[in-house]
Amino acid sequence: DRLLPLCQVPLQDTAMACAAVTKAAAAGHRGVHIGNHVGTRYLDDDGILEFLAHCAAEGVPVLVHPWDMLGDDRMAGRYMLPWLVGMAAETQLSILSLMLSGAFERIPESLRLCMCHGGGSFAYLLGRADNAWHNRDIVRKDSPRPPSAYTDRFYVDSAVFDPRALRLLVEVMGVERVMLGTDFPFPLGELEPGAAVRACESLSDDDRAAILGGNARRFFSIESSESIESIGGRS
Repeated sequence: DRLLPLCQVPLQDTAMACAAVTKAAAAGHRGVHIGNHVGTRYLDDDGILEFLAHCAAEGVPVLVHPWDMLGDDRMAGRYMLPWLVGMAAETQLSILSLMLSGAFERIPESLRLCMCHGGGSFAYLLGRADNAWHNRDIVRKDSPRPPSAYTDRFYVDSAVFDPRALRLLVEVMGVERVMLGTDFPFPLGELEPGAAVRACESLSDDDRAAILGGNARRFFSIESSESIESIGGRS
């Protein structure tokens, strides 16, 4: 009674993925967990956008976790660098792909989408992306608005492990868009779940309550009588 499941789907086949998520939701799954790409196809791929639109229509939340990180040929075997560098880069790549391709203009605003690991490098480098959009035609050619205009289209988790980083994340995303993340049970997970949230002095008590539970209840449509002590394996 403490766990609520998310499903996984064969995202390489759009029709099968849509059918699978509908069946899983009917069976009680509370969302779907996907990787951030399928081979060379990122989240702005037409087939994946069709799947995301289907999830929006079905009211199924989508949790995105990076995998098969870029640059592994240069970082493999070195100090866990694929996890320390590659995962953050993969997540930022996914977010900017959705923004700069115009994908967010094609996906229903009702889609509940969450990016793990605090959105990776995104919050820290948002100013760089906005600057590029304003000054380079090649960056803004497919996106009618700068990246900062889309921060209300997705959620992030709080797994940044540092109160200072969390403060920036909340400033960029808004407190209502940040949910508790721990990366449990993986070796880089937060040893004391919620420690960074509780230690972040810039947060009010209401802010902490929202991040530690309230926002997840809204994201996953969880009634107050249901437990949210652990939702899925990663966030």
